[in-house]
Amino acid sequence: MVFLGTNVLVYYTTPASPHHADAVQAMAGAPATEGASISRQVLRDYLSEMSRTQVHGGPQPPQVLAAEIASFESGFKVLEDGPPVTAKLVELIQQVAVGGKQIHDANLVATMLVHGVSRLVTANGPDFRRFPPWIDVLPLPGGLPGTIP
Repeated sequence: MVFLGTNVLVYYTTPASPHHADAVQAMAGAPATEGASISRQVLRDYLSEMSRTQVHGGPQPPQVLAAEIASFESGFKVLEDGPPVTAKLVELIQQVAVGGKQIHDANLVATMLVHGVSRLVTANGPDFRRFPPWIDVLPLPGGLPGTIP
């Protein structure tokens, strides 16, 4: 099973994105071959990103966002983020130098670890370079830069 970062979903659902084709390619095999997972944090981050006015041609209407979230929930395994994830996050931040917004990345890693997922597909590989003892980062083709986890 692989874990999909928010940016993969954003690029996948945004045909105007210059990274759309890469996200489509990344998504094509994951669910069919081995399963793909996301987390509640990824869903929240997706809603935050796609409802912003300054990106992706303007905010998506609430009805569109609701339909996309429902599609993600039915198409991917949604990993819950409860007390075990918080405990793993606290453990990680004692082992890895993270702070500020990097805590969000560490929480994704904690979620993956609690649920036994070790492979992350993301366009933000450099943001996760501090976690290689625990996870493998599978970048989108071309190692795309970005700011969305």
